[in-house]
Amino acid sequence: MRATQWMGKNHIEVNEVPDPQILNDRDAIVKISSTAICGSDLHLYDGFIPTMRKGDIVGHEFMGEVVELGKGVGNLKVGDRVVVPFPISCGNCVACQKGLFSVCENSNPNARIAEKVMGHAPCGIFGYSHMMGGYPGGQAEYARVPFADVGPLKVDDDLTDEQVLFLTDVFPTGYMGADNCDISPGDVVAVWGAGAVGQFAVASAKMLGAERVIAIDRFDYRLDKAKEAGATDVLDYEDVDVLDALQELTAGRGPDAAIDCVGMEAHHPSTAINAYDRAKQATMLETERPHALREAILAVKNGGTVSIVGVYGGLMDKFPIGSLMNRSLTVRTGQAHVQRYLKPLYERIRNGDIDPSFVVSHTLPLEQAPQAYRMFRDKEDSSNKVVLKP
Repeated sequence: MRATQWMGKNHIEVNEVPDPQILNDRDAIVKISSTAICGSDLHLYDGFIPTMRKGDIVGHEFMGEVVELGKGVGNLKVGDRVVVPFPISCGNCVACQKGLFSVCENSNPNARIAEKVMGHAPCGIFGYSHMMGGYPGGQAEYARVPFADVGPLKVDDDLTDEQVLFLTDVFPTGYMGADNCDISPGDVVAVWGAGAVGQFAVASAKMLGAERVIAIDRFDYRLDKAKEAGATDVLDYEDVDVLDALQELTAGRGPDAAIDCVGMEAHHPSTAINAYDRAKQATMLETERPHALREAILAVKNGGTVSIVGVYGGLMDKFPIGSLMNRSLTVRTGQAHVQRYLKPLYERIRNGDIDPSFVVSHTLPLEQAPQAYRMFRDKEDSSNKVVLKP
């Protein structure tokens, strides 16, 4: 089959690789109809996620048709059309039983690697380094799906791929970012990062009852998408001081909640602080550029909530712990527990509450993955969300 392979920093190729095989009774093989490039895939592309190996198949947002099943999978049948959550979760461990699917205790065969960095290991993730299990990803013609009796959700044929594909990651991730905030009617929520996850966080905050949602970014086309998703206000952080602007918009109180949808490669208009973090990151004295998170913590009201769904990988410098502790802030975070949200969000789509396809900017053949990665990273041609078709 053809698959997208990580060949080194800023180097993606589409090559012929062996077809996946059933290895466990709970496996399925899915013939992929659509797959997408996620913002967190750029952390792999830019070389910031450790334990990648040359030739690894990438991609964790994919869907398609079940073509083969292990004998232990009783909830699916060959021919079913499914979306596949990016966290690989057993469904049986203590974490999964509590709905904490992204910290499944049984799906990461390389837990010892992750434990060295994080203390404890999260779940396995498709196409996202050997620290996260070393599983081949879904930017390919076929994928092996472990624990297929727990993860994949069967979807109806009358919905397009683009309407349901983002249930695999970015829609539940944005929704969880908003859900973490315990939004009450009248709340003001600020969202850092207006990429696809941020756009879904905006839409989700509005669905959950926020009165105002403020989106923060520097690209006009992304801020326009945020407004389409329901943002009542947008801030270009290259034009305004974000902290001052948020104070003015909230009569000096600060937003009730802040959602960080940016993660480890944040940009900052200040040359000095941006250069500081980039230099420390380049020399591996720091693994993150935490401008957005610092700002979110300083901006939110006393007693407010900071929700972090942007991806971080290790250690950051100049973390404002004094503000966090002294102002009684609550921090809630995590990779999305996608399986928890799949069915409720699928019903939102079926009921017409949201059409997730609004985020798609480009649809390209799988063979153009190398060009698509470059375009997406460099924000060329207003690339908001790229869907690849095998």
